[in-house]
Amino acid sequence: MNLFKHTKGIVDRIVGAKKRSAMDKDSELLDPMQKYTTVGEYHVGAVDGTPHGKDYVLTVYQDEDGVLRQALSPETTTKLAPEYLRKYNAKLGHFRAFHNKKTGRRYWVENYLDNFTTEVKKHIRPGTNSVNIGVITDTHFKDKDSSDFYGFNGLQHVQEFSYLDQSGLLDLKVHLGDWIDGSDAGLVSESELVKLNKSFKSDQVPYLSIKGNHDENDKFDEHHDLKASFPENEFENIMWPDMYRQREIHYVSRRHGVAYFDLDDVRVISVNTSDVPYELNNRGQKRYDNKIVLAVREDQIEEIIEILTNSSNKKIILMSHANPINRKGSNALKYNGRSLHELLVAFNQRERGRMHTSDSVPAEFRLSNDFDFTNVKNARIVAYFCGHRHREDQYRINGIQYILFNCSALMGPNHSLTTKYNKNLDRQIDHSNEFAGYIVNVDLKRHRIQAFGYGAASRRRVYFI
Repeated sequence: MNLFKHTKGIVDRIVGAKKRSAMDKDSELLDPMQKYTTVGEYHVGAVDGTPHGKDYVLTVYQDEDGVLRQALSPETTTKLAPEYLRKYNAKLGHFRAFHNKKTGRRYWVENYLDNFTTEVKKHIRPGTNSVNIGVITDTHFKDKDSSDFYGFNGLQHVQEFSYLDQSGLLDLKVHLGDWIDGSDAGLVSESELVKLNKSFKSDQVPYLSIKGNHDENDKFDEHHDLKASFPENEFENIMWPDMYRQREIHYVSRRHGVAYFDLDDVRVISVNTSDVPYELNNRGQKRYDNKIVLAVREDQIEEIIEILTNSSNKKIILMSHANPINRKGSNALKYNGRSLHELLVAFNQRERGRMHTSDSVPAEFRLSNDFDFTNVKNARIVAYFCGHRHREDQYRINGIQYILFNCSALMGPNHSLTTKYNKNLDRQIDHSNEFAGYIVNVDLKRHRIQAFGYGAASRRRVYFI
């Protein structure tokens, strides 16, 4: 193995030698193929850390911009069509990890996730009323080749999270919102949502696509003081039709992002905390900045009430991007977060009543919903899952377990927006703490929820319900 086939010219040899000398001493530890920096073709195999230990032809070449690249082609192919690609990153001083040309996934991440699911299976009970939910949140896909913050890695995290579809472990998967960073031009962000939707949707596992406060692209509008970069319902028109089309996903209407999924005695309900009216001023700018204004409104509340009213014999988990209340029990949305929590408490207490808001609240966000849960039997809301805060957290209020999940988006330690939680993790590109995702097991027989995290996440959190 590692037999040198041919190189092209003394210049290539010099360039390769400089690249090798410039590498950090620890760079080669990422994988043995880091040392191949001279243009040419090489035979590599298991000893070089190839995918699944198979034999490949490694081609080292320079692209039209003079950037050094590596390509892996199976030994068995006659066309030497590359299966895996990567390029040299001058800032890092070494090659990035190989990614599959077709799937976008890195093979070392697939191996990592295989080990993760093997470990998860040791702790969960198979059978009735043991439901496994894949959770990812806050991927912040952005049109930037960043090695230490938001960028193309957001899409790759979704592609790699979807590899869990093949594990046979998931009953449902959920993206809790902030799919994109919302800081690119409108057409660019729209194409990002299309790519994300394509990478997330599945024929193997039912899924819920929840809207986040960055998914209206208001961050771009804020920075450029221009007309609204997204037309009305842009996120909804891209992300929700496929979601609502699934046989396993039920709904009252397809308008608000509310949907529900049932398996055994477990019911999961999605909530949209970016339920904000699309209103423009005379300059074509949005009246409400979705990035700042988080809310649930009357029509959505009405759908939630209808679903809850027909939830006898169910243990219910709600999910949204933002947490409706904080650990002190105060409103964590701009409008109606506390009201939503009180509705959930009323459900658990089998009450009837009417929701209302004060006159100081803008008319668009006022509530006037009647509810009657007195005929619901043997049902309870046990938990509420959310992202948004870019950290893990948990608090139990009025018997409802609020569980917050860390962002998958790479937050390097040297950025002002990086939360303290992620600074402490010292997250690095192409390392196992670059991304974050979860498998959550809901076990009604054992009365507990287990949240298993991979990457920049706690390995195992246990909550009793």
